Amino acid sequence: MTYGQTPFLIAAAPNGARKTKADLPNIPITPTEVAETAQKCQQAGAAMMHLHVRDDQQKHSLDVGRYREMLTEVRASVGDDMLLQVTTEAVGLYSADDQMNMIRELQPEAVSIAIREIAPGDANLYQLKSFFAFMREADIAPQFIFYAPSDVARFNQLVETGVLAGEKFPVLFVLGRYTDGQVSDPADLLAFIGTSQYISEWMLCAFGRFENACILTGAGLGGHARIGFENNHLLVDGSPAAHNAELIAQAREGGRLMGRHAATGAQAKKIMQPVW
Repeated sequence: MTYGQTPFLIAAAPNGARKTKADLPNIPITPTEVAETAQKCQQAGAAMMHLHVRDDQQKHSLDVGRYREMLTEVRASVGDDMLLQVTTEAVGLYSADDQMNMIRELQPEAVSIAIREIAPGDANLYQLKSFFAFMREADIAPQFIFYAPSDVARFNQLVETGVLAGEKFPVLFVLGRYTDGQVSDPADLLAFIGTSQYISEWMLCAFGRFENACILTGAGLGGHARIGFENNHLLVDGSPAAHNAELIAQAREGGRLMGRHAATGAQAKKIMQPVW
């Protein structure tokens, strides 16, 4: 597609793995809260939900039972026209084996996977190849996460050696995770652009008060957006958003001004489908 014809996929990331009600009283944590948030974000322009679950102490979890409960409530809230993606984020708590075991048991429709967590330098490449083959056979759509250009290089290596067998995959560029104060800058995107021929579609997320500026820079370059309280809760005027949906609506309007219309759920599923 030429510029302006590619739908702008907005993924809502309503809570993440770290913030609690003590940090942000209006952050959605429970399945009921996230389901309500998903519905409002869908109405505001999001076509995808990036989902985390927590334990009873609001701590990050990869518990399959909790994920099933979350997915059931969110799906009932939004219907079929929204892509539901779970995370495998380790947060220093889970190993690569833990992450792979969760995906094998849950078999979600889509999952985000950090390259540096699933494929560290000492990874068992035979095991990893078998896992990726399982995902292909189970029709689980992966989105690979890059925090730095070194992650892109590792991803390229996995594809070129056949460990990750396929042609192109959707990815997420994380801007500013390891910068001072985690305040992202639109220029952070430049280090990622054009670094891999194995990327089908790319999305970005950013931290702090310039989140929306980063998102719109990406929209102008043909990318997609993950946005929400996981990374930022401030509107462009610096005031706190009362709800994740306000950040989604802001991004949708910005995308429209960049000549990009918000993707539907059906379009989101196509955008996030790898070319195996």
